[in-house]
Amino acid sequence: MVVLCGVEEAGRGPVIGPLVMCGVLIDEKDEDKLIAIGAKDSKLLTPKTREILFDQIKGMVKEYKIIIIPPAEIDKTLLSKDSNLNWLEADTSITLINALKPDVAILDCPSTNITAYRDYVKTKLKNKKIKVIAEHKADVKYPVVSAASILAKVTRDREIEKLKKKIGMDFGSGYPSDARTQGFLKKHYKDFPDIFRKTWSSYKRIAGDKKQKNLGEF
Repeated sequence: MVVLCGVEEAGRGPVIGPLVMCGVLIDEKDEDKLIAIGAKDSKLLTPKTREILFDQIKGMVKEYKIIIIPPAEIDKTLLSKDSNLNWLEADTSITLINALKPDVAILDCPSTNITAYRDYVKTKLKNKKIKVIAEHKADVKYPVVSAASILAKVTRDREIEKLKKKIGMDFGSGYPSDARTQGFLKKHYKDFPDIFRKTWSSYKRIAGDKKQKNLGEF
């Protein structure tokens, strides 16, 4: 019996909040069950449907593991000369695969160089016999990756809601393209430092503009 692990992320692009990665373990013969409940790329589902599928998937799979990476850790990675967001995602995928111990690991590859990404992951696995498949749009092609996508997305959305309750303000989705997020960033970039990814160009631009204005006023 072949055991599959699908790995996917949610929240790669936002300027606010964590990056969430999830690994889902399932017997290959049970993938049809994921298809039957409507598991697909989380971006193709409504928030309500994702919430419903979240509990169904957790009850259906052999095992799952979720890793929440806070903004400070993302910034630390991006400030390092030896790493970037792709390698952070690869290293987190390695942690998930080593923990779940599948026969086959399927990754939604963020890199344009799929071969280099796949080979890097393979070299870091404790069990060298694990087959690693890395593809673009794997969350669309493979139900087990779709399932990981849903668990990651719902977890990320819940983390965002926790942040909003903690600070008592609605900052929107956290994505730089969101007008509400843009307005919040301009007003509060200094007030809630823990929630922002300070290495993001959208954050640095606001912080830089404010600094220049303050110097001008002085």
